[in-house]
Amino acid sequence: MSEKGAQESNSGAEVDDLPEQIRIRHEKRETLISSGVEPYPVAVPRTSSLKSIREKFADLEIDVTTGVTESLSGRVIFKRDTGKLCFATLREGDGTELQAMFSLDKVGEEVLGQWKTFVDIGDFVSVTGEIITSKRGELSILATSWNMAAKTLRPLPVEHKPLSEETRVRMRYVDLIVRPEARSNARLRPVVMKSLRDTFSQRDFIEVETPMLQVLHGGAAARPFKTQINAYDMELFLRIAPELYLKRCIVGGIERVFEINRNFRNEGADSSHSPEFAMIESYQSYGDWNSMIELTRALVQEAAIASCGSTTVTHFDGRESDLGGKWDQISLYGSVSKAVGVEVTAMTSHDELIELAKKVGLSVDPKWITGKLLEELFEHLVKPELKTPTFVMGFPLDTSPLVRAHRDIPGVAEKWDLYIDGFELATGYSELTDPVIQRERLVAQAALGAKGDVEAMVLDEDFLRALEFGMPPLGGMGMGVDRLLMALTGLGIRETILFPLVKPE
Repeated sequence: MSEKGAQESNSGAEVDDLPEQIRIRHEKRETLISSGVEPYPVAVPRTSSLKSIREKFADLEIDVTTGVTESLSGRVIFKRDTGKLCFATLREGDGTELQAMFSLDKVGEEVLGQWKTFVDIGDFVSVTGEIITSKRGELSILATSWNMAAKTLRPLPVEHKPLSEETRVRMRYVDLIVRPEARSNARLRPVVMKSLRDTFSQRDFIEVETPMLQVLHGGAAARPFKTQINAYDMELFLRIAPELYLKRCIVGGIERVFEINRNFRNEGADSSHSPEFAMIESYQSYGDWNSMIELTRALVQEAAIASCGSTTVTHFDGRESDLGGKWDQISLYGSVSKAVGVEVTAMTSHDELIELAKKVGLSVDPKWITGKLLEELFEHLVKPELKTPTFVMGFPLDTSPLVRAHRDIPGVAEKWDLYIDGFELATGYSELTDPVIQRERLVAQAALGAKGDVEAMVLDEDFLRALEFGMPPLGGMGMGVDRLLMALTGLGIRETILFPLVKPE
């Protein structure tokens, strides 16, 4: 294949040509090695970053030289070879780009020929030369020499053909190379995480770490992943929630505690669910579900300001979402009553709820208890309409085994869920602190588990023993970090997780 043909294949070959391109790049690698050039050196000259050069020479006039020599590195994302003068665009990790120019009179025929022959789009290179501006005013480095930093063996995707979502999540490393949005999303998460920690710190919360491998799974109604520890020859569970350990901290006197953790739930995967996900859980002594509302709103709004500059955020599709001000509060039972046209309360029987489900076309799982059936009616009828931030207040007591009973309404727990854009972002509680009632609740959960409920909680005797040492009045809150990023960007959960779980190819 001719030199010109190789360059053309670098800039936009069809999929059928990819094996040939890979073969050509392997041949270039072998030629470099046989000529004594290391295609993957341990180090290359680098005196500055592209970003710092752009900042330092931001006001440089057109067609001037600086007399400043630098060694710069980056990935080649554009390359044009035109006889005695060659151009390339280098890009570094944050997306900063800079033009590199190769002139025959500066580098000589041999060096220029090597650049044309061996460098492909996607390669990492180091270029040494003078910082100038071109006749068009483009800030550039006028090369006197160059080094291969890493030879790519696979061509980058063609720019005018967007990657499919499946390709983006399966090969995130390629997504980060070619798509600015992927790079900005990756940099958004640490900004949000810092904001969350700052918000907690300002309110005197202490961050702790609790076990991911647990003898008993608890703290949520979810199906766990199971594993085996060889040292003890026993079954363990991956954490579904840190709640029971964080409450042990409260018993021990850490009055305000939070954890940003990884949870694992062996359940479905869709646009808002991932089997492995990041979550915040926090507990505040002498708080309740109302104080958790104030904390949650502060966490979300301060994260929006830190990452987007305002509580009005712009999603990837251009839609704006206003997360500012006070947020609406609605009753779970009241909203379902409005949707079905009859009053529904915690006293409404299981059979009555089944009839309502049939009327609205909701398929009923025979294993659903009364509270679960009510929650499914809510998700079927009300949840999709909750676009602006809304706290849904008062959940069934029988589906809230770790939550205090409502102080005024029988059969209801002091629990809320926060919905934004039709998905649940966070949940908050007035926590149950009575060890006797808590034992009764967990015994009932264990009975459900014995009947085949794979999401039922288990009886955790050590947790109950901790409660018997006394736990103060307590407010608790859990929020999905990945879902917070969804609320800030409008993206699905697989786009907010850098490397989501995907099936093997």
